[in-house]
Amino acid sequence: MPQLVRLYIVNVLIGFGISVAFVVALVAMDVGGLGHLVLETDMGWLGGLMLVMFNGVVFAGVQFAIAVMRMADPEDRTPPRGRLRPVRMELVPIRVTVSADHKKRR
Repeated sequence: MPQLVRLYIVNVLIGFGISVAFVVALVAMDVGGLGHLVLETDMGWLGGLMLVMFNGVVFAGVQFAIAVMRMADPEDRTPPRGRLRPVRMELVPIRVTVSADHKKRR
């Protein structure tokens, strides 16, 4: 199996594991009455399954993105060489003319 595919599968499994833990915590703490809805209604299992799946997609994507970003070469993390020069800015007043017959609009 190619290394990138293995990396993807491992990180997707980690993301879905985090999703299951997150949904279990939501249901256990009964956030917003969610525990009651999932555990004590007829189709509550479907809502719980949807929570796991949708959060799993998000968490798996984030987990894989973090793994890919951590693969950067060490030389990419070095600070820029040279000395940064401070930008010198000067405030300059600008004359603005206003006519006397200015009408107030509302």
